[in-house]
Amino acid sequence: VIIPSPCWLLIRTIRTARTQAEEREMIQKECAAIRSSFREEDNTYRCRNVAKLLYMHMLGYPAHFGQLECLKLIASQKFTDKRIGYLGAMLLLDERQDVHLLMTNCIKNDLNHSTQYVQGLALCTLGCMGSSEMCRDLAGEVEKLLKTSNSYLRKKAALCAVHVIRKVPELMEMFLPATKNLLNEKNHGVLHTSVVLLTEMCERSPDMLAHFRKLVPQLVRILKNLIMSGYSPEHDVSGISDPFLQVRILRLLRILGRNDDDSSEAMNDILAQVATNTETSKNVGNAILYETVLTIMDIKSESGLRVLAINILGRFLLNNDKNIRYVALTSLLKTVQTDHNAVQRHRSTIVDCLKDLDVSIKRRAMELSFALVNGNNVRGMMKELLYFLDSCEPEFKADCASGIFLAAENVFAFYVRDDAVPNLIQLITNSVEMHAYTVQRLYKAILGDYSQQPLVQVASWCIGEYGDLLVSGQCEEEEPIQVTEDEVLDILESVLISNMSASVTRGYALTAIMKLSTRFTCTVNRIKKVVSIYGSSIDVELQQRAVEYNALFKKYDHMRPALLERMPVMEKVTTNGPTEIVQTNGETETPQEGRLFDLQKNLCSGVKDMSSVMLRMMSRFSSLLLFLFSTGIPSITAYNKNGLKIDFSFERSNTNPSVTVITIQASNSTELDMTDFVFQAAVPKVEPFRATTMTSRGPQQLRMRIKLTYNHKGSAMQDLAEVNNFPPQSWQ
Repeated sequence: VIIPSPCWLLIRTIRTARTQAEEREMIQKECAAIRSSFREEDNTYRCRNVAKLLYMHMLGYPAHFGQLECLKLIASQKFTDKRIGYLGAMLLLDERQDVHLLMTNCIKNDLNHSTQYVQGLALCTLGCMGSSEMCRDLAGEVEKLLKTSNSYLRKKAALCAVHVIRKVPELMEMFLPATKNLLNEKNHGVLHTSVVLLTEMCERSPDMLAHFRKLVPQLVRILKNLIMSGYSPEHDVSGISDPFLQVRILRLLRILGRNDDDSSEAMNDILAQVATNTETSKNVGNAILYETVLTIMDIKSESGLRVLAINILGRFLLNNDKNIRYVALTSLLKTVQTDHNAVQRHRSTIVDCLKDLDVSIKRRAMELSFALVNGNNVRGMMKELLYFLDSCEPEFKADCASGIFLAAENVFAFYVRDDAVPNLIQLITNSVEMHAYTVQRLYKAILGDYSQQPLVQVASWCIGEYGDLLVSGQCEEEEPIQVTEDEVLDILESVLISNMSASVTRGYALTAIMKLSTRFTCTVNRIKKVVSIYGSSIDVELQQRAVEYNALFKKYDHMRPALLERMPVMEKVTTNGPTEIVQTNGETETPQEGRLFDLQKNLCSGVKDMSSVMLRMMSRFSSLLLFLFSTGIPSITAYNKNGLKIDFSFERSNTNPSVTVITIQASNSTELDMTDFVFQAAVPKVEPFRATTMTSRGPQQLRMRIKLTYNHKGSAMQDLAEVNNFPPQSWQ
């Protein structure tokens, strides 16, 4: 019989391999020897062979052929065999393998074994890889061990119960009686696992959460004993007593205190004590402080305690450890919405994190910086963020630019582009089924608040257009509001008289009131009165509208319903888009730019034979070509008499080259002032073209008659003159 080599010798041999191929060769040779030993049913060295298989499994080589051998070791009466067998089962088996079901009876027997270490092995295996079927069958044995007085078994049974609850949540109530005395245990291992079990039960069941809230004073007492106890070498870690248990208790307190005033009140003092007494020079203390901060921010804690928690995170930002700075930024980002002012105090430190070399810290600092932007600090924050945008890595630029845009939009939400109002109105008009809902929401949005002028303009337009839907109380999307015709007119009149309303907004409101004269039946006289009042307004635009609306009431009342009827669906006008090519009589008419280019090309190439199409094009674009190629129009002196001189200067309009803009400059060369100066001008009257014959003398010279009236030296002066020296470039 060949005696297999011990496990330590295999490990040393494999470590001597110089190449991966040499290592694989050694493993394959050893696996062949192990298979031969398994076939011979060698019970003496089965434990040694399974141990070597586990080592190969850790190196990444297949070891599944040893699964049944693990079951044989578990069934052995020797503790050393059971230990390797259970270890092999935890590594080589899982609940997807049907083989693991064969272990159920062995585990049940070992849970009732007289030796605590064998029971511990069975509990560890069940808690590690037990399936739902195994947990359901063995939950009773676990519950019995949870009630035992043996601390070694209770801590393992508690963790095994956690696994059972995760696999079979309906068995949770089975463990409820056993949890009563768990927190009275002095052993820290039992306390630790008990807190884990309570946490799992609270997270999975609201009923359990309400049941265990009565344990808050007991948990507070345990935590207080931990932070006030002296040095204990058994539990001390970097000068702190059992930090792992402290963290677990803090997490459970966070769950119990969430959305509960009484529980939160009971733990406020101990949280403040932990936050002020914990040492921050070591990472162990920082871990406890971080968990304390999370607990404070998640429960209904006092405002002073929340400020203390945010200040702790602010100190974390100054820590040299990148991990601590990162978790501080992440936590501040979560709390900035609820405690904005407290986080603002650390704004400078947060902005400094934008200069950190670590990309993760940079990203978190950038996100937090955007969350801190408001109307008070927008200038300073934008300066820092623009500097960051200029110097940051390419992967940050898109997010940073978008964040700057969104921040500006949030801070200056009242300022929108001029086309936002008509675009929104067009969108509302096209959504016919949403008219009642939209006018109702807009009506409620502007009640007593006219600060957002674009919103007031859209609301006024919609109320005037769909006011009948507003007072009818018909809205399927939400509960309709009850509003009368007079109340609708009240809000529009208040828009008219509000100091916050711009001239454009008042125009929207007055037009809306006028439209309501055809939609409301009982308030027409009131509408007439409002419109007539603004007929004498100092606002010219508002006055003109009111005068026209008054005329509509008096002279054209029969046309009023047709003129003020509901607007049809609007088509959005698009600009700067591609110009369509129109096909006419077999010829393709290109866009104007293309036609102009073709005309210039033909002119420059000296083509003499021009088609009728090109002649029509030349007449259409002659004024535009004159504007493009002209060197300027000379100025003229239109009038110079009695010390009064009037000069005309000319300039082509940028928007319409066929229009000439005349600028008049009048100067007084006498010693006394000229007062009440009035300049009037008239051009020849344009009449319809009636003649059928065109003379060869060309176009008539442009003429203008001017009338000047002013007071000079105590007497009234008046003079008529004709201007006939206009340069040809100004009118041809």
